[in-house]
Amino acid sequence: MMRVVPAVRSNMKLIREYYELCDGGICQDLLTEAEKREVAEGAMYLTGVVQKCNTKNANGRIYEKKTLFREVEKYKQLVKERRALGELDHPDSSVISLDRVSHMVTDIWTEGDAVMAKIKVLQELPCGKILAGLIKEGVKTGISSRGTGSVREQNGTTMVEDDFQLICFDMVSDPSTPGAFMLREAKEMTKENTVKNKAARIIDEMLQKYETK
Repeated sequence: MMRVVPAVRSNMKLIREYYELCDGGICQDLLTEAEKREVAEGAMYLTGVVQKCNTKNANGRIYEKKTLFREVEKYKQLVKERRALGELDHPDSSVISLDRVSHMVTDIWTEGDAVMAKIKVLQELPCGKILAGLIKEGVKTGISSRGTGSVREQNGTTMVEDDFQLICFDMVSDPSTPGAFMLREAKEMTKENTVKNKAARIIDEMLQKYETK
């Protein structure tokens, strides 16, 4: 059964948050023995924090735990059905484009106020090959949660409302401060400053080649 993403109401907008993954993209202690064997045979997994609640992030937003964790519980069904897909880069759309899919979330859970996830790079897909190539070349990868919802201003802070709906987690590039876990959210990314990023330009150029074939 396909998941239908509701149309974005006029008072709702796309909400995206950016995090860095574990140093090198992989936290070996989060992989099962079976997954470690897969990695030894060429598979690629990425692990780390993908969202946080009850904390003002670098974009000035706060997610309440009940709202964010509710969406994580819903998202677990997609993970179970192997339909928790994500795209390469950060599209301005509430719809997941299958021709841009690069990875699949294989596990998601909560630890304190953090949302953790395990992501498998789909190397047989065009965008998955690009993502794997960037990682192998040492490009720092980050994760971008994508969802729809409305926000309200409260005492100088932007609160994400209870109507927030999590869509997916996209892979992005951001050459910011390294760390074991992505506890620091990167700055809000726009098309203008993304183009200035070398890794993002590589992604755009390679995607254009695939789209023109």
